[in-house]
Amino acid sequence: MNREILFKAKRIDNGEWVEGYYVYITNPLTEDGKPIKHLICNGTSIFNDLIDPVTLCQYTGLTDKDGKKIWENDILRGHGNDDDLAKVVFGEFDVIDVETHEKVDRVIGWHTKVIETDVLSKCEPFCLPMPLNDFYIKRCEYEVVKNAFDNPELLEVDR
Repeated sequence: MNREILFKAKRIDNGEWVEGYYVYITNPLTEDGKPIKHLICNGTSIFNDLIDPVTLCQYTGLTDKDGKKIWENDILRGHGNDDDLAKVVFGEFDVIDVETHEKVDRVIGWHTKVIETDVLSKCEPFCLPMPLNDFYIKRCEYEVVKNAFDNPELLEVDR
């Protein structure tokens, strides 16, 4: 399966999101004599989109229920419920049998990390990470509603 390797990040000059191909270079220098380090190449002029590397997010290759691209650090809402929120992350996580709550595997990949919004979201199996794939996107009716950089308050545990 081939997928497009895209990134998005916030521009340094105006804070707007841009998407394209991530580029890291140290030469040539910017107008103020500093080395260019992180930018997004969108197919036009790569020097237009100097980005804040802290905000760099990779495209998962998946889309939500409405066909919108799902990016790393996006906040997904499940079943149209504002208390059913999850952050998109890449990394290692345990695969848990939802009936027995036993660990059956440990894998690396795209998954969702539940954002604790109410009592139910703090209880197993609802608080467990879930693989991010087409099956779970459809089953949970996931839709991209926000992202972690524009809405950091959503990630606060004391809600």
